[in-house]
Amino acid sequence: MSTLSLHYTVSGDDFTRAGEASGDVKKQLKALGFPADVIRNVVIALYEGEINMVIHANGGQIDVNISPERIHMVLKDSGPGIEDIERAMQKGYSTAPENIRALGFGAGMGLPNIKKYTDEMHIDSTVGVGTTLALTVLVKA
Repeated sequence: MSTLSLHYTVSGDDFTRAGEASGDVKKQLKALGFPADVIRNVVIALYEGEINMVIHANGGQIDVNISPERIHMVLKDSGPGIEDIERAMQKGYSTAPENIRALGFGAGMGLPNIKKYTDEMHIDSTVGVGTTLALTVLVKA
């Protein structure tokens, strides 16, 4: 199998469509025969990233590259950026507004869960410019 490249646009503030990218990637990985644990890790990390884009960044773009050795995901937005990445990585810390929390989102577990379920995670964020997450899940033999 050569590398499969997928691209998704995430709509901002549209919770009805949140999860479409992670759902499609799950379907693709299953069809390609990836192990269940790899699929789970990719889908959890990607879904958390999608939700963050919807809540905080008015959407964005996701690129996924699938190879036999790894699944690499880049999530890029033009949102407000993350002021304090170290603080944002703490479980329970959230800047989600109350109306989002009332919907059951914004518990402050997004970034910690992304880190937990990926083998590599890099955050590049500039306040007022946006955030890029580069995530990798390795396929272990």
